[in-house]
Amino acid sequence: MNILRPLSPHLPIYKAQLTSTFPISHRISGAFLATLVFFFYLLCLKMGLICFTYSNFYGFFFYSAKLILISVEITALALSYHLYNGVRHLFHDFSFVTTSKKNIL
Repeated sequence: MNILRPLSPHLPIYKAQLTSTFPISHRISGAFLATLVFFFYLLCLKMGLICFTYSNFYGFFFYSAKLILISVEITALALSYHLYNGVRHLFHDFSFVTTSKKNIL
């Protein structure tokens, strides 16, 4: 058996299209947002207010101010992309944006 042979010959020659990258990035942004919501669920509900009383907790936020700013920007970008792509998906599902003149049932 030849090990140097590619597993799927169609994958190296596949050129990504815009219609295939939108759903993939929509799922990636949704998974990122779901992970973020789960993290804050664990932080706030499971640990409660006791974690906010530790000085190390506040020290982490003080020394990582730029890290928090970047993470908020990335979260806002993922949320806006996920929202706008979801609205675009709904428009395409309900045929609001069609180029043909015939009715689609």
